[in-house]
Amino acid sequence: MSLLTLLQAASDLTAIGKMGAGIGAGIAAIGAGLGIGNIGKSALESLARQPEVSGDIRTNMILMAAFVEGVALFAIVVCLLIAIA
Repeated sequence: MSLLTLLQAASDLTAIGKMGAGIGAGIAAIGAGLGIGNIGKSALESLARQPEVSGDIRTNMILMAAFVEGVALFAIVVCLLIAIA
């Protein structure tokens, strides 16, 4: 009997779950923007201090930005899947 009550209560919370998924997707996008901004800032500071290693710094910067972007995309896809379900 209590399982039926729990299932009915959970079905009423779908709107809250969709709102949470939307907020989670927004936070993931903001976090990715901040992360890529910090990567760019640090890379420019490093290039200003040691311009002779610009190729290595640029390669590492692009690689790290791709990793941050991939994690953010994964988080947004998970949030969208939650919102659809």
